[in-house]
Amino acid sequence: MSAPIVFIVGTGDYIGAAIARRFAEGGFTVCMGRRNGHKLEPLVNELRGMGGKAYGYTHDARDEEQTEAIFKEIETNVGPIDLVIFNVGGNVYFPLMETTARVFRKVWEMACFAGFFTGREAARYMARRGRGKIFFTGASASMRGKPGYSAFSAGKAGLRMLAQSMAREFGPQNIHVAHLIIDAGVDTAFVRERIAASGKNPDDLPPDTLMSPRSVAESYWVLYHQTRDGWTHELDLRPYGETW
Repeated sequence: MSAPIVFIVGTGDYIGAAIARRFAEGGFTVCMGRRNGHKLEPLVNELRGMGGKAYGYTHDARDEEQTEAIFKEIETNVGPIDLVIFNVGGNVYFPLMETTARVFRKVWEMACFAGFFTGREAARYMARRGRGKIFFTGASASMRGKPGYSAFSAGKAGLRMLAQSMAREFGPQNIHVAHLIIDAGVDTAFVRERIAASGKNPDDLPPDTLMSPRSVAESYWVLYHQTRDGWTHELDLRPYGETW
């Protein structure tokens, strides 16, 4: 039997890369998309060095034609996609009075509109086969707005409703649609820089205060292996010490 195929839309250096490594370790063929596709080359080589198959694509997920073309490329030349993970971010801080129309639109396009393109294309192929899985990465902003995050919250809340609508529409067609809420600071360079800017030393935080990208990847691995008599649609994930 051929290896199952995962397509990770928004394969950044942390969560996306961790998901790619976890599924490669599990025997998947890993396809990855990123706006600056050349940045995927080291990860592609790493995964191939593990003995797996990996492919990187330059992909602006906000572009409808690009998204359609890359799905067609994978389906035609790599194989049928078993799992699509939408992992595009857009987490930027802008007080409302400083949020221009351009900023709001761009953040919404990244957090929500791109998810629509990804979800629609994945469903088109999977519905024909009568099987497949489509997972979306959410955030604390999916559930609640915070000062300075009106654009990001609007986009992520919209993505959550997209995922829920898709789950209701395509679940009966044997397509598992799930939404993962990462209600935490993830251990990335960006988050550490923000902690340092607030006057704290991120290295002084208690262990497991920040979430490891590997923990997110493991949650997606578990979601993928659920049997259809017990599918999870929404999973919220946070460190033990997170106040919520």
